[in-house]
Amino acid sequence: MKNNKDILDESNSNSPLGVRGNILYKILASKAIEVASRKLSIPVSTLEKAPAFSRKCLSMKQSLLNSESGIISEFKRKSPSLDWIHEDADVVDVTSGFSAAGASGISILTDLKYFGGTPMDLMAARPFISCPVLRKDFVIDEYQFYEAKAIGADVVLLIAAALTVKKTLELARKAHELGLEVMLEVHNAGEIGHANDYVDMLGVNNRNLKTFKQSIQTSFDLAALIPDRFVKVSESGISKVETVKELRKIGYKGFLMGENFMKEENPAEALVKFIAGLKK
Repeated sequence: MKNNKDILDESNSNSPLGVRGNILYKILASKAIEVASRKLSIPVSTLEKAPAFSRKCLSMKQSLLNSESGIISEFKRKSPSLDWIHEDADVVDVTSGFSAAGASGISILTDLKYFGGTPMDLMAARPFISCPVLRKDFVIDEYQFYEAKAIGADVVLLIAAALTVKKTLELARKAHELGLEVMLEVHNAGEIGHANDYVDMLGVNNRNLKTFKQSIQTSFDLAALIPDRFVKVSESGISKVETVKELRKIGYKGFLMGENFMKEENPAEALVKFIAGLKK
């Protein structure tokens, strides 16, 4: 049986950011312990009996391809770089507001230690959301996909920097077996090689996970390197309508935005105004 260190070392083997001490390594170390604990307390057999487990997942890929805005609005209470963004935010109020405002998809953070979220957030919000939902977390084990299905997610995130190419393939294949779509997140050109036939969307994170600094230029630099069969998504650091319009011109269909909306008193209202700006 693999212990927590084995899981973490396997996840980081040959990974560009698999270096002890950086923030991603710390998050993955915490996640390995967390997942191991949950596997003991809630077995897969129990998750498979959850009412939401048998539901047919919605397609975020198709939603983005058919959307005029392409906005994936993210529910995020805090982050390692900013600490609390909107500490008392109610997940049902905010995400149902995002859905009603016309979001093409919604991302919900389910990591407690670093982002202030839990799987229960997604479970509570799901009945009030009409668009596809991404479970945003740090995946290291296929067990997390069974959790995702059980709480009502449609899409899961795989972070190239946290996984080997082989592990990315294994996990993406398993996600598809369970009916979940896959968004692969990359941070540089080298990580695009993690993409495989089971990846539906390829997200470019404009945040450097070593320094947590943001640069939209990352999305512009990598756009032409991403194969056209993947729906392109730009993540993090987007705050201007003009930026979305420019990214659309080079092939991006999705725009994952969290802090820009969550920092406002009424996140859903901020989304309404942003989408209105895109239509001008």
